[in-house]
Amino acid sequence: QVQLVESGGGLVQPGGSLRLSCAASGRTASGRTFSMFAMGWFRQALGKEREFVAAISWSGGGTDLADSAKGRFTISRDNAKNTVYLQMNSLKPEDTAVYHCAARAGVLSRYGYDFWGQGTQVTVSS
Repeated sequence: QVQLVESGGGLVQPGGSLRLSCAASGRTASGRTFSMFAMGWFRQALGKEREFVAAISWSGGGTDLADSAKGRFTISRDNAKNTVYLQMNSLKPEDTAVYHCAARAGVLSRYGYDFWGQGTQVTVSS
């Protein structure tokens, strides 16, 4: 089984920055491991549906960002460390949410994620 653990959330003032990390361990029933997964970040604000934020291909060569994240957020990964990152700059109060990382054994996509972490809270407030 694949486990995902997020960290790096917290309280930050508007305009500030945070870097979220997601550490992966384990493997799928077919033997796939982190370096074979596309990874994504999603967020869910209180009372709202979960929404896509960013995704990265297994190699790191391809990325996809939601319109709300473009120009402010960067997704990256380190396959040697089994970790994916979300660098968030110029944070706004509307970025407040629980951020989840997710893994899918396939190509880069906004959909079809098989494994999910528990999430880390990001609060943007003065």
